[in-house]
Parts: sequence; C-alpha cells; structure tokens
Amino acid sequence: MIKYFSLLMLSMFCLHATPILTPTWKFDVNASVKDMVLSHDTLVIGTDNGTLKVYNLKEKKFTKIITLPKVKDFMGDFMPPKVFSVDTVDHKYVLLSDSGKGGYVNVWIDDNNKTTQIISAKDKKVIVKVRFIDATHLLFGYLSNEVALYDLQNHTELYRVQLSESKFSDFALNEIKKQAVFACESGVLNVIDILTGKVVKVLQGQNLDNVHMVDFKKEVVSAAGQDRRGAIYNVNTGKGSYISSDFFIYATGLSPSAKMVAFTMHEDNTITVFRQNDKSKIAELKGQHSTLNSILFQDEHTIYASSNNSIVMMWKLP
Repeated sequence: MIKYFSLLMLSMFCLHATPILTPTWKFDVNASVKDMVLSHDTLVIGTDNGTLKVYNLKEKKFTKIITLPKVKDFMGDFMPPKVFSVDTVDHKYVLLSDSGKGGYVNVWIDDNNKTTQIISAKDKKVIVKVRFIDATHLLFGYLSNEVALYDLQNHTELYRVQLSESKFSDFALNEIKKQAVFACESGVLNVIDILTGKVVKVLQGQNLDNVHMVDFKKEVVSAAGQDRRGAIYNVNTGKGSYISSDFFIYATGLSPSAKMVAFTMHEDNTITVFRQNDKSKIAELKGQHSTLNSILFQDEHTIYASSNNSIVMMWKLP
C-alpha cells in the first residue's frame, strides 16, 4: 500500500513538474554574438569579429556575410570592430559598430550588396542600439538615454529627445513599429511615439534598478532587471507585476501573442518560460553557458537565443 501511494505521488509530481528542455538544434556563428534579430525565416546576427551574418533557418546555412573594415584599437593595432547592433528591412541591413576612437560609433547601411558608412567617429555619436522603422528611417538609442529618429534620405535626425538623466540600457519596438519602450539604469520605462519622440506612457514601480533588456508585443512590455525581477506591464493601463529570480535577469522575450514571457532566471543561464497572465511555469530551457543577449520567439512554440559566445540555440516548447 505504501509503495503504491509513493508511486502515485511520484507520478502526480511528474505531471506537474516543469519540463526541462535541451536545445532541439544549434549552430555555430564562429564569432561571439553581440546582437541578433529574427526576420521571417532568417536570423540576422552581429558579431565581435566585424561581421553581420544572415542565417537562413529553412536552408540551415549562412546566405549573406557583411564584413566591415578593421579599426585601430587603443594600442594602434588593426582589429575587427565589434558589431553591437544589427537589423534588416526590405533586404537592406544596418550595422552599428565600434570605431576604435573614444567610444564613438560607426553606422553602416548595406543595400544591394553595397555597404555605405552613414555615421563615423567624426560625428561623435555614442549610440548603443539601432533598429529600422522602415526602409528610410532608423531609430537610435543613445547611451545618454536619448532617442532619435534618423532620416536616411536626408542624412539627418528628425528629432532627438532626452528621456531622462539615467544611462540608457535597451529599447524594443512594438510589432507595428509605432511605439517603442526605452529602458535605463533607474528601472523606469518610457513608452514613446516613434513619429514624434514624445513619451506617451511611463511604466514604473516593478524594477528598482537597471533594466538590462525589454520586449514589447500586443500592448505588453517585459523587462529583465538587475534587481532580480522580471517585470511585466500592461501598456494600456500602466499596471505591472513581477516574477522574482535568484539571480540577475539579463534577457527577456515575449511570444508573438504575448501570452508567454521568457526570462533568464538563474546563474547557469537557464531560460524560464511563463504564461504571462498567471505567471505559471511552462518550461526551463537549458544549454546556454554565457550571459544571454537575445531571446526570440519565432512562434508560440519555437525559441532562439544567443549569448556572449558563438552558439545560437533553438528549443521547441511542448
């Protein structure tokens, strides 16, 4: 009888235990990944080896590689620049890289296999992140926590707005690219109207320290906090809540429907996936061994993630 009861309890525990998943598939970029975005059936990857690499997920191979010129480091040696931020739209690519000069950056546009520099160290810009709004406009996130909308046709900033005195951390566009949420070291999130740069909503109270990463889908914002809180906000109401972690949370991602949210929750870089509405655990994703810098849902069951090493991994949720 005791044996039967023990087996029953074990089976009940197994039914309710969080599935622990290992990668279904992975590939090697052959350089440390600094940024990664998902565009249809391709991953666009920026590396620390001066390259942007486009990986076709259906063909499972690299279909495009853009290599930037080497830059002089502080010792005077020529080195490949780090490509900190990348994006794509309409077969056009943007690359933000270090210039080797005083923390200023270079920005490049690749169009029809022609790579053109649009910003150099001479412009003295300290931009941390760049994303396409459309084929002729870029959104910049400055280290000084300024947001700027850049016109590629006229080579000028249409506006540049200071959001706060805190240092910038990250920004994320919503799925229709009409709004963006900006994160900083204070833990306060600013939702801006991209057309004007005006703040339309301030989200606060859930993170009390630096927010490393944000995502924004279906009027939901997730925020990965240094204070070991994974925050979730409803943009319409401004109300939020958080999930506690036992380690700093460096990365987050929302599924396309925003019904699921993922956070890095542990020192071993495990990604935990939750149901967004009730915060119940769906799965723990194991495999990455460095600090995560992207978590990308391709759909409601497929997740890609990169970290500060060369391996990109994919998991399938149950």
